[in-house]
Amino acid sequence: MANVENVTLANGVEMPLEGFGVFQIPDAAECERVTLEAIRAGYRLIDTAAAYMNEEAVGAAIKKSGVPREELFITTKLWVQDMSYDEAGTAFERSRKSLGLDYLDLYLIHQPMGDIFGAWRRMEELYRAGKVRAVGISNFYPAPLANFCETVEVKPMVNQVELHPFFQQEAALENMKAYGVRPQAWGPLAEGKHNIFSHPVLTVIGEKYGKTAAQVALRWNTQRGVSILPKSVHAERIEANFAIWDFTLSEADMAEIAKLDLGHSEIVDHSDPKFVQMLHGYKVHD
Repeated sequence: MANVENVTLANGVEMPLEGFGVFQIPDAAECERVTLEAIRAGYRLIDTAAAYMNEEAVGAAIKKSGVPREELFITTKLWVQDMSYDEAGTAFERSRKSLGLDYLDLYLIHQPMGDIFGAWRRMEELYRAGKVRAVGISNFYPAPLANFCETVEVKPMVNQVELHPFFQQEAALENMKAYGVRPQAWGPLAEGKHNIFSHPVLTVIGEKYGKTAAQVALRWNTQRGVSILPKSVHAERIEANFAIWDFTLSEADMAEIAKLDLGHSEIVDHSDPKFVQMLHGYKVHD
């Protein structure tokens, strides 16, 4: 089994640098199957969310895997609908029970929307009570992250954002580092955009190591200290995405990949009011 590197969070908790994401796998049977395949392939970090509508399927896979609970690192997220002090506690318990777990390893604010400060106070209480080992945020760009960290008592330990060779966010990584926040990448394969699986620069680099363009893109992020969450529903890709721990990109390779940065997302625009309205309108429960 691959020797996956860990990163140490601000509170001393160890988090794997690679995990398995289950975004856009709402079908319960399929989600359970691929999560179980991922765990059997060696993944120990599993990332879900209330908004993914598959926490129960992830929980079923965890139970079937037979892997001791303490060897797993399970993340879920608080949705916009429940972004308040009162609702956050209820939502956490709903997620915990859906996953069938006594505690969670990481609980994130999913989007910087709604009463994030009220919700965070409740999350701080859950953290202090030992119900979650670490707390964090997701989709916070540099200015909102700085405002958040300057305001709250317990600083977020993780910020999960879009990070891949075409949207590298170096300034954002520096900002996170200044506040002791560890970066985690959603969409580390750019959701398949920019021909990432056959990109000439990544392909040529990969040929030197006997690796694919996708494996190069994933390894590049981890060498920046970024935890990654690749997702696939295909067993061979689940395994291939995990086979990145037996090679190291050179400084020259890293410099070549740095040139691919477009400086903006082509997946989502968090500054678009219509996008914000859409997220507020999306309900994960009655």
